[in-house]
Amino acid sequence: MTLIDKLQNAKRPFLTDGGFETWLLFQRGFDLPQFAAIMLMNDDAARAAMREYFDEFLAMAQQAQTGFVLDTNTWRGCVEWAPALGISKEELLKLSADAVQFACSVRDDWRARVPDIVINGVVGPAGDGYQPGKVAGSDAAFAMHSPQIRALADAGVDMITAMTINTIGEATGIVRAARDIGVPVAISFTVETDGRLPTGDLLGAAIDAVDEATGEAAAYFMVNCAHPDHFRDTLTKGERWTGRIGGIRANASRLSHAELDESETLDQGNPEEFGQLHAELANRLPNLRVFGGCCGTDHRHVACASHHLHGEAVA
Repeated sequence: MTLIDKLQNAKRPFLTDGGFETWLLFQRGFDLPQFAAIMLMNDDAARAAMREYFDEFLAMAQQAQTGFVLDTNTWRGCVEWAPALGISKEELLKLSADAVQFACSVRDDWRARVPDIVINGVVGPAGDGYQPGKVAGSDAAFAMHSPQIRALADAGVDMITAMTINTIGEATGIVRAARDIGVPVAISFTVETDGRLPTGDLLGAAIDAVDEATGEAAAYFMVNCAHPDHFRDTLTKGERWTGRIGGIRANASRLSHAELDESETLDQGNPEEFGQLHAELANRLPNLRVFGGCCGTDHRHVACASHHLHGEAVA
C-alpha cells in the first residue's frame, strides 16, 4: 500500500502543519518578499527555524499515533512569480527541488517515530491567492504550473497539493498537469466569508466542475485560508461533493481576505475554539483525512484540533 493509499484510507486523520508563512513572518521576523517562503531556502537561520517548526508538528503526530503530511515551502514557486521575486525561472525551479530535499531530510530523521510521512509538494496560484484577477483557463494554467509540478515530482514528492486556489480553470489545469506528469494531486480552494470562491462560484459547484473536466483525477479536495465559520454552513450532509473533501486547513481569524491583506498584526484567534470547530467540521465531512491550519495558526491551534479529533491531550 502506498503512502497516498494509507492517507486516503486512514482511520485517524493525518496531521499537517499550520500557518507556515505567517509563523515565519510574524512570529520569527523573517522577510518574505511576495509572501514567498521559498526564497528562504538558502538562509541557514531560516532553515533552522523551519526545522524546529516541523519537528514540533511531527512530535504531535507521534503522540497522536498518526501520519503526517509534510509540506514543501514552495507555495510561491510557480514560474510566473520569478520576475516579481527577481530571479530566473530556472533558479526558482531549483529552489523547489531544494525544498523537496529539505523535506526529505526531515522525514529521514522522523521516519522511525512517525512511519507514514507524505512529502507534499505545495503549489500556489500563479496570481494573487485572494484576487482572481484575469481568470486563467485550464490550458493556460496547465502551461504555467507544469514546470514546477515536474520539478517537484522529479525531486521525489509523494503528491502535489495546490493551495489557496480561487478559480475552477486554474484548479483544472493543475490537475491535468499533475495527471500527465504522473503524480497524485489534491486541490485546496479558498473561499470568502460567504463560502463562495472569490470568483463567486459555489464551493460544491467548483469541485463538481473540476471532477467533471478531469474524470475525478484529483485524489481529494481541501479548503484552506478561510475560517470554519466562512464555509461550515455550506457543508450539507448527503451532497456528493462533500465526500470529495479530504482536508481542511483553516485560518485562525474570522477576518475577510481583504481585511487580512490590510492587517499589520497577526490575528491568532482562539486555539481552543479552533479545535472545537474542527470536531464540528469532522461530523460534516465523512472523508476528512488530513487537517492542519493556515494563516494565523501555529502549533497551539493544531494541537487543540488534534485533541478534539484524536483525543490527545494538548501539549
